[in-house]
Parts: sequence; structure tokens; C-alpha cells
Amino acid sequence: MRKIFAAILFFSGLCFVGAQSLNKNKIKSAGFSSVQIDTIFQDQISIRAIVLDHDKIWYAGDKNRYGFYDLKSKEKFENTIAEGSLKIEFRSIAKTTNYIYILSVANPALLYQITKDGKKFQLVYQEKNEKVFYDSMQFWNDKDGIAVGDPITDRLTIIKTNDGGKTWNKLPDGKLPKLFEGEAHFAASNTNIIVEDNNTWIVSGGKKSRVFYSPDKGNSWSAYETPIIQGKQMTGIFTADFYDAKRGFISGGNYELPNQNSENKAVTNDGGKTWKLIAVNQAFGYASCVQYVPKSNGKGIVVVGASGLYYSSDGGVNWVQFSKDPSLYTIRFVDETTAIAAGSNKMIRIHFK
Repeated sequence: MRKIFAAILFFSGLCFVGAQSLNKNKIKSAGFSSVQIDTIFQDQISIRAIVLDHDKIWYAGDKNRYGFYDLKSKEKFENTIAEGSLKIEFRSIAKTTNYIYILSVANPALLYQITKDGKKFQLVYQEKNEKVFYDSMQFWNDKDGIAVGDPITDRLTIIKTNDGGKTWNKLPDGKLPKLFEGEAHFAASNTNIIVEDNNTWIVSGGKKSRVFYSPDKGNSWSAYETPIIQGKQMTGIFTADFYDAKRGFISGGNYELPNQNSENKAVTNDGGKTWKLIAVNQAFGYASCVQYVPKSNGKGIVVVGASGLYYSSDGGVNWVQFSKDPSLYTIRFVDETTAIAAGSNKMIRIHFK
């Protein structure tokens, strides 16, 4: 997937709110009919990874940058990491109680631990290889974390931590499932990995597009087929989310044909073992990020991508377009009616009404 890195640095990655995400399972949403959008800030920056930490929205960006916006004080903090003359792009971000972690794409892969005030950072993992390209990172809890990258061999590339992010180690090939030639990941919105309790799902794309499932924090894996369009370098699953251990949604499509809206969205009700296409030839085309609406009983789903902002109140059967803005790459919910989205040159707040 080096070709896309050289062109637009897009191919490789997953979207998800981690184990420390909002509780999604309490009440059923009545549905939304409109949105109000406020611009939080604008800048010359590309943001594909955000995470909510209390009142702060942390982001990982291009040009060696990371930072946060404080929703309470309405102030923005940004910092730059200098590593010689390296041009670093961060597309993965995750949190624990004590730290924020950001991970770069491309060679060398650089993973940093950041203090919660944003002012201090420490390199905790580095990997040098011409094929290295990391796509997504999540934590199950304050001790255990995981990141996935494009294949270097014929297996999944996974690193894990069991000490809260201080040290990271690569899983041996013998513990990982084989990949097909041309199968990798998309670093579109930090949603290639989804974690729920001890459950973990990783999605792939390219010439093959599958879902990999682990019931034990990555110690063992199963691979499941999907009906999502695949077969070319820029086709497949770009994003995924799970409402609970059974109900999930995958999306993506063909990045080179962004308006193609067939075979680009599917649902599961058995934890990812089987998938069914939904809303075929309807609604949005290429999707960068999907998220379930908290407390919607798995019925509310929001997607951003090339077609703009779309919302479904019935589990993905029917969709309404709330915005035509194609520049949003990633989205996360603050509560059941408010979300933060970011992308090309901006971060916005979306009030669902």
C-alpha cells in the first residue's frame, strides 16, 4: 500500500470509540431530523484521529502535530514533535487514565506517550521497515492496548502493550492469521480496530476485505468473510463500529469511485461471523468513518465520508443526509446528541436535533 502513501497517504487503517467509550446500551433514541454545526477551529491541518477525554477532544494530525481542544474553556492547545528532518503524520490516537498515545504511519513508525497537559511526550515504540505502515490503535483498559499495521510478512501486523503503554511488543507470526496478497488496512479514521470488553475486531481492505475477531484481547483470532466490495487496491472496509458484542456495522467502498453506493455497507448480528449488505444502491458512497449513536439501542448510526454526513435511525436500512461536506474524515460522540468531527483543515461540533 505504498502507492497510496506516496500519492495521498491514505491507504492503511479502522474507526471506533474504545473500551473506555460511552455506554451505548441504555435508552432508545427517538431519532434526529436536523443538525446544527458549529466550527470549533480551522487550520491548515489534516486530522484523521480524535479521542474524547473528559472535556478535551484530542487530535492527531499531519506535519508532526497533535493537540486538544478544551470544550469547557474553549481553548486550543497544539504541540509539534521534532525528530530530525522527519515529516511525521499521526493517524492513530488512544487514551488511558494517565496518558494519551499517538502513532505515526509510514517508516519509521513512531509511537509517543503524552502527558494529559499535552506538554511532555516520550517515544515508547519505534519500528523501521520499508513496509511499515500503522493504521489504528485502541486500549481495552488502562493496561492493555493494541495497534494494527499493514502486513510486513503474510500475516497481520499487531503490536500490544500490557503495562499501560510504557512498552510495546510485536505479536509473533505464529499467533496471527494469514492475509491474502493485496490485503491490508486503511488509515482513514482510526476505526480499523474495535474493542468491547475482551472482544476485538480488526477490518481489512484491498484485494480482500475481511473481519478478524479475537475473544481474548488478541491472543487468538478467527477470520470472517464479508460481502463488501473488494478486489482492487482501494476497495474494501475503511471503517467499522460495534454497538455491543453482537451488533456491528462495516462500511467503506471504492475510494476511487466515491459515489458508488452498492456493496459498501453491511451489518452483523452475530459478532461479526456473518455480514449482510444493507441499503444497496442507496444513501452514501465511500465512507471514512462510522459510529453508533450512544443509547440508541443499535438503531442510530452516523457516517462521514465523500458524500457528507449521513444518519440512520433504523440500524442502517434508511438514511438521511444532514451535510454535503466531503472534508470530514472522523467523528466521535460526546453524548447521545452531540458529536465532534474533524478532517481537512478543521474540527466541528455537531448538535443532532
